[in-house]
Amino acid sequence: MKGLIEDVKRGVFKPVYLLMGEEPYYPDLVCDAIIANCLQDWEKDFNEIICYGADVNADTVITAARRFPMMAERQLVVVKEAQAMKDLEQLSIYCDKPLDSTVLVLLLHGATADKRKALYKSVLKQGVVVDSPALRDYEVARWIGDFYAGLGLNIAPDAAALLAESAGTDLGKIAIETEKMRKNLPEGAKDISAADIERNVGISRSFSIFELTRELSARNTRKALTIAARVAEAPKFAMPMAVSALYTHFYRILKYGALLQQGANPDPAEKARILGVNPYFFREYDTAVRNYPVPRAMNVISLLNDYDYKGKGGDVSSETTPKELLVELVAKILCS
Repeated sequence: MKGLIEDVKRGVFKPVYLLMGEEPYYPDLVCDAIIANCLQDWEKDFNEIICYGADVNADTVITAARRFPMMAERQLVVVKEAQAMKDLEQLSIYCDKPLDSTVLVLLLHGATADKRKALYKSVLKQGVVVDSPALRDYEVARWIGDFYAGLGLNIAPDAAALLAESAGTDLGKIAIETEKMRKNLPEGAKDISAADIERNVGISRSFSIFELTRELSARNTRKALTIAARVAEAPKFAMPMAVSALYTHFYRILKYGALLQQGANPDPAEKARILGVNPYFFREYDTAVRNYPVPRAMNVISLLNDYDYKGKGGDVSSETTPKELLVELVAKILCS
């Protein structure tokens, strides 16, 4: 991805780009880079067309792409939200033999083209395909670490976990929050702590799912119940999201416990593969697996399945609040 954007910034373009995937961050990033670098400002009036898939058809796009540039080396045609085109596949007619003087960008937002069909195959042969799959929850903190390293910053593992909890798998949101934070950092600051994330991103480490899982791992009843009550008071709190985060945590504990039960003694690399977390958190999971051996971890997983159903409105009184549900769930986990 970095090499592709560097090529664009150097003025090296392919005749057609297919930018797609469930995670829109990278497709949007490449599209923005192409728009910013393809033409000089004075060339754009006659040589840049940016349209949306819901407003055009294949004939319109092909006609635009087959024009020749006016007083410029190239022209740019961008179709955003291209997945909304009813006849998107027909663009393969043009993509089989694109003009060298046109840069055609097809940006699919949160969607992918069928890799078995002609459009995908044509672009793969003649241009560039960017396919950006969604990250899994456990991959986000690691991605944040790499992203910050690319910016010349070093983010602490607990800070990365806190930011990941706040933003979820929305990489665009992570990038926006990061840029906002960088503007408020002292000049020359390179090391990012959890306190920096709290202060600049507007989330509290003290009352978060991240802290809740840590207190549950240690079976600190009072702290866990206090945090659960405060987490559920947040304006954007959603019970299904909280249950999902807890499920991920306890499923890791279950997998780790099952491995240890077989007599294995995993090295750090194997442990990282199984848990999918930064080595910084190994000590927490070593504690958690003692407090929740396999039978107890399985009971917790069963509880979480029940409360996932309840959190979505199933088999629960309409008067029961999300806060009451979460506190009740945490209490049952601690008693399991």
